[in-house]
Amino acid sequence: MPLIEIPSLPFPQADMFFALTDAQLRSRQTPENALVITEGPRVTATALDAGLAPRALLIRRKMIPGPGAPLIARCGNIPVYTAEDDVLAALTGFRLQRSWVLGAFSRPPALSVSQALANARRVAVLEGITEPSNVGAIFRSAAALGADAVLLTPDCCDVWHRRSVRVCMGAAFFVPWARTDENLGFPELSAAGFRTVGLALRDHSLSLDDPSLRACEKLAVYLGREDTGLTGRVTAQCDDVVTIPMARGIDSLNVAACAAVAFWALRKDS
Repeated sequence: MPLIEIPSLPFPQADMFFALTDAQLRSRQTPENALVITEGPRVTATALDAGLAPRALLIRRKMIPGPGAPLIARCGNIPVYTAEDDVLAALTGFRLQRSWVLGAFSRPPALSVSQALANARRVAVLEGITEPSNVGAIFRSAAALGADAVLLTPDCCDVWHRRSVRVCMGAAFFVPWARTDENLGFPELSAAGFRTVGLALRDHSLSLDDPSLRACEKLAVYLGREDTGLTGRVTAQCDDVVTIPMARGIDSLNVAACAAVAFWALRKDS
């Protein structure tokens, strides 16, 4: 385990943790060099539990002998960068307190849609959601509330965006997910026997608490952007359009909140 002191900035060897944009982390010239950045001990440990290959760590110096030691031991012979707190704060843009460790990992290989659906009974399909915090929150709710897989249309944001990884608390490391092609997942879902429903504000829609929905053996829920909702192209292809019953004159929720409500309401009994 090479321990590398960062004496001052700039320090190009550790650019992955502070100087690279999310687009640069995603490309890194070749796909096999693309990176996922984790923040905090819990998310970093979750990445290791999920089998991601660690490339480097950045740890507060005071944490290395104590809580940092087990993480370092799990990572094998990779660079471990460290520095005084003031240098790390200047490097990362924030004080490393609870997030006293950052990890850089190789991105895991992508799944096909069929692979993601292989053992699923409840699926979320995200159409055009571009806010990483919403994507991260949906993955966390999927893990917590019984969704088995997530599909993303081609125009959704990167699941491995740093903000998405931070918000999902590592859920995207073990919830199966895949990107659809321009057919938005409908052919694969149909072939696998899924009933498809779009969560949207439409006249003559089903209520989310309709008992026929939870009774479905396989159900896929389409969720759209918060500002525009699902496109007509999606709602026209769904078997049903579903609306969450609202009170007090509120007509909609943030898409991440909608996802959590839907996952809970439509969960499949064991």
